[in-house]
Amino acid sequence: MKDKYKVLFLLFVFISLLLTTSYLFLPSYFESIDNRVRDLYFNFRGTEKVSDTIVIIDIDEKSIKELGQWPWERDKFAKILTNLQESGVGIIGLDIVFSEADKTSPQKFAKEWNIQREGLPDYDAILSETIASTPAILGYVFDFDKNNTKDAPTVPVIFVEKNKQEIEFFPHAKGVLTNLESIQKSGYSSGFMNNIPDEAGIIRSVPLMIKYDEMLYPSLAFELYRIMSDAQKVVISYGESGVESVQLGSVTIPTDRFGRVHINFRGSAKSYEYISAVDIFNNKFDKASIEGKIALVGTSAYGLMDLRSTPMESVIAGVEIHANVIDNLINQDMLQKPSTIELIDILMILCIVFVVVMLYSRLSMLLLVVVYPFSFASLLYFNSYLLFHEYIIINTVFPLFSMILSLIGMLGVNYIFEYRQKMMVKNSFSKKVSKQVMDDLLANPDATNFTSKEVEVSIYFSDIRGFTTISEELHSPKRVTDFLNFYMNAMVVSVEKHQGTIDKFIGDAIMAYWNAPLAVANHADEAVKTALEQIAQRDFLNKKIKKDFGFDVDYGIGINTGSVIVGEIGSLGRSDYTIIGDAVNLASRLEGLCKPYKVRLIISEFTKAKLKDSYVMQLLDKVRVKGKAEPVEIYEVLSLGEADEQKQIELEVYYKAHNFYLNAEFKKSKEIFDTLYETYKKPLYELYSERCTHLLEENIIEFDGVFEFKTK
Repeated sequence: MKDKYKVLFLLFVFISLLLTTSYLFLPSYFESIDNRVRDLYFNFRGTEKVSDTIVIIDIDEKSIKELGQWPWERDKFAKILTNLQESGVGIIGLDIVFSEADKTSPQKFAKEWNIQREGLPDYDAILSETIASTPAILGYVFDFDKNNTKDAPTVPVIFVEKNKQEIEFFPHAKGVLTNLESIQKSGYSSGFMNNIPDEAGIIRSVPLMIKYDEMLYPSLAFELYRIMSDAQKVVISYGESGVESVQLGSVTIPTDRFGRVHINFRGSAKSYEYISAVDIFNNKFDKASIEGKIALVGTSAYGLMDLRSTPMESVIAGVEIHANVIDNLINQDMLQKPSTIELIDILMILCIVFVVVMLYSRLSMLLLVVVYPFSFASLLYFNSYLLFHEYIIINTVFPLFSMILSLIGMLGVNYIFEYRQKMMVKNSFSKKVSKQVMDDLLANPDATNFTSKEVEVSIYFSDIRGFTTISEELHSPKRVTDFLNFYMNAMVVSVEKHQGTIDKFIGDAIMAYWNAPLAVANHADEAVKTALEQIAQRDFLNKKIKKDFGFDVDYGIGINTGSVIVGEIGSLGRSDYTIIGDAVNLASRLEGLCKPYKVRLIISEFTKAKLKDSYVMQLLDKVRVKGKAEPVEIYEVLSLGEADEQKQIELEVYYKAHNFYLNAEFKKSKEIFDTLYETYKKPLYELYSERCTHLLEENIIEFDGVFEFKTK
């Protein structure tokens, strides 16, 4: 067991090193998987309630169909802003760039064609004046590919950077695309509209600020929120690993180390209230739906290419991304990656691997089937809870990998050690039981309780007659060993064939039993059939023994049935699976009685009572063996089946003589036994004849029919 936990500890170290190394040095290989797993959490959660302070003015297909192809004349757009102003809108965010002059403007047209006419309207000027008189915040775009020397718009805010590091963490732009100078200057403020997707093309986070020409500039969503918060200063705090927080007045906005806000998306496309731009233009809208709200002007029209992908929607208007960010900022429920995220993720990996490998390995398979799925589900719920209740992003895929790899590794180690244990069982029992029993033990390890217990078994002892003389005749220890191996192999085959268990070899003797470690139906019959088979093959064995060793062999077998203690018995350092009990001693004595009765197989009355099949057997005696106070009837089993006519006659005469013997009529008994011996030459009849003679000489009158043996 200690070896197993050493291996499990090494497995814990190996999996921990493998996963933490992969996490730290191969993040890009797993980041996409991690993001997709987190996307599943969003889709499983579904749509949440959106802020009712945000409304989207949509330049949709309907608006383009009625007002014409985009871009519209700037006076039309100015009218939309005016109508929003008159409806009491709180603030307007323009997800649009007016980077070129309006070529449809009459003044512009007249100038190009050199037409001299006073009072022609200038649509760009109209829009500039409208923007100046409305709470409109302009948008512009940073370029990360091409350099240009254009100045970014001025923003009426102070940026304070604390503990600034040498390494730059904010995205750094190379160029900028702004509005027309006249339009840009008319606006109170502006913010960039860049939404930067990840490698999979999905927007999951947005930068709050971008650096350009060593200056920080806010996003459109962040600038709208700042203006609504009436904050004049933005404080950025750095740590060694990057941006730690962004302070806006009394509000702390958690960002990742690159100054990005991870968006807590509210739902799929059009989760917010959409109003068609043409309805605003025509003043066909409910002013109450606009009053005091944040109006974001953007487009969902496919032809205008402002479409994005999010974890919850493959196609969504870019303006709705700004809406989600503003919603998060207002409710302060944006997602965040702590600056110590690596430490948190690694601790998660180590804890999970330790629990699964070191603790779950102690559980039974049945309990593991219950506990592991519950733990897996708990991990999924824990990630979901952190994400949507605490708004914390941790790595999702590595904890899951930790659970799966740890389970596979732990089960592998358990399998190896269970296999080793099976091999130990196999080594322990392979020479005791048949292959069939061995297979059952390995297939059903719980079917056998190897702790000591009381079981009824049939016990078998066999012994070679005259083995001491045989050993002397063989001279060579090798020849003795060769002889015993040949003899034992033949005897063991019969035992295993009948589902017996070899307990031990005691010199030339064999001890076996039936009904342990596995239950054997009709175990008494199986034991007796084994003995009869061994007796039947004696002549065949002797042909081989005579040829190879030069002598014949004979043996005696004793069988008894009774309750014994069976199990692993021995010392702490060394034990054996065996049986002990009075029934074992009696079986051993019965084998010894084969010598005085000059028979090959003796069974007790207890075995006889358990037999189910028919046998030809003969009562030998009622004896009191050494070490036992109670007498026991012993029988010789002659064959399986029914006795033939001649044998029936012999047995009838025998039992008549034996009844005279039990009734102390020794003279009558002796006469019949003498006749039986003369006819059949069986040593048993001679033994009884001599015993009757002795009893007559002793003038025994009170006789219980029990013969007591003083020796083993």
